[in-house]
Amino acid sequence: MRELFSLDGKVALITGSSRGIGRAIAEAMAAFGAKVVVSSRKREVCEEVKAEIVKKGGEAIVIPCNIGNKDELQTLVDETTKAYGAIDVLVCNAAVNPHFGPSQQIPDSAFDKVMATNIRSNHWLCQMVIPRMAERGGGAVVIVSSIAGLKGSEQLGAYAISKAADMQMARNLAVEWGPRNVRVNCIAPGIVRTDFARALWENPRIYDNAVRAYPLRRIGEPSEIAGAAVFLASPSGSFMTGQTIVIDGGATISGG
Repeated sequence: MRELFSLDGKVALITGSSRGIGRAIAEAMAAFGAKVVVSSRKREVCEEVKAEIVKKGGEAIVIPCNIGNKDELQTLVDETTKAYGAIDVLVCNAAVNPHFGPSQQIPDSAFDKVMATNIRSNHWLCQMVIPRMAERGGGAVVIVSSIAGLKGSEQLGAYAISKAADMQMARNLAVEWGPRNVRVNCIAPGIVRTDFARALWENPRIYDNAVRAYPLRRIGEPSEIAGAAVFLASPSGSFMTGQTIVIDGGATISGG
């Protein structure tokens, strides 16, 4: 049964993998046999993730990258290919949310940063990686979106737009590249206990409302998102493409 989720011999490039959901995905994919590329802006924190993976018997390298810089993204892809020969799994996890508040109040610079980082950088990465996947017979792309992309929001308007766009990007690319055996899917988490979502779960009002509304009566942990990424990248997910897996403790079915 392990072969259903085996990533043995696969190379997985994961952006934003120095902490939170990205780190959990990197560690999980390494545990299932993938050679993992840990990447974020700061090398030192990536090295900590690599050390933990290696300590547990996995294989990983570190390639720092600012995903907002196209040249750095290309270097990330090229250096990964140079080190491992190919990219079998791409996880687009890195994202930003520089504005928490009504859309009416968001500065143009913050709006542009959200769109450039959360959408355009994923678009660039897919342009760089997917054709090579297709040439080798296929691959898997996982974009980490959010349930914010499925709902209206009073405080996360621009971020929600970007995450809805990520879901549509996955659908478009799935149609475009499916005939070449490249699968593209999204994961949409609810509130997860990460540094990125700290403004949500450390706010007593938001946290209490979420816990009260979520049927599971708690928020998520990064490790609870990682399994879906392994599924989508492994033989278990081989007939799934263009879809969004919602992992939210029941928030979207209960109004949470």
